[in-house]
Amino acid sequence: MKTIAYLRVSTDKQDLNNQKLEILEYGRKNGFNIDDFFEVEMSSRKTPKQRRINELTKRLCEGDTLIVSELSRLGRSVGQVVFFIDGLIKSKIRLISIKERLDLNGKHDLQSKTMLTMFTLFSEIERDLISERTKQGLAAARAKGKILGRPRGSIGKSKLDGKERVIAEDLKYGVSKAAIARKLGVSRTSLVNFIKTREI
Repeated sequence: MKTIAYLRVSTDKQDLNNQKLEILEYGRKNGFNIDDFFEVEMSSRKTPKQRRINELTKRLCEGDTLIVSELSRLGRSVGQVVFFIDGLIKSKIRLISIKERLDLNGKHDLQSKTMLTMFTLFSEIERDLISERTKQGLAAARAKGKILGRPRGSIGKSKLDGKERVIAEDLKYGVSKAAIARKLGVSRTSLVNFIKTREI
C-alpha cells in the first residue's frame, strides 16, 4: 500500500512548495510517509484529462491513500469532485484532504456514504445557484432594454454575400441549384436558404 500526494498549481512555484510542505507536515504528525508526489502545473479550467486525473487514478490501487491539500485541487466544480471521490470509494482508496479535515477510509461505510451524499447535495445546490444567477442576469439585461440573441427577422452573414447577382443570372439561365452550389463551394441547402432569405 502506498500514499500519493496530488499537487495541482498554476505556474506559481511558491504555491507548489507550500502544498508540499503542508502535506509532508501532515504526514509527519500522523505517522505516515508520502511515497510519491504527483505534480500538475495548470489552470483550474483544464479538463480532467489535462489535470491527469485518469493517469492518477490508474496509479492508485485498493488500499492506497491519496492526499491533497484541499478538495478544490481535484476538479473545477463540486460535481467533478463528487464524481472523483465516488470513484475512489468504489476502488477502496483512502482520501485525505487536509483543509477540509476529511479522511475517507475507502470503505462503503456510513461515514463515506454520508460525506458523498453531502457532496452530491452541494453539487446540486451549486448547479441551481449557477442556473439562478444566469436567469437573473438575463432578466436584468432585459430590464435594461438589451436585446439578447439575434433580433427576430435579422439576416446573418453568409459566405455567399456579394454573389447575389451571379446566383440570379445562373437561375435566370436555368442552371440548377445543385450546380450553382458546387460552383460556389457551398451545400445546396445553404444556397437554397440564401436565395430564400435574400429573396433572389
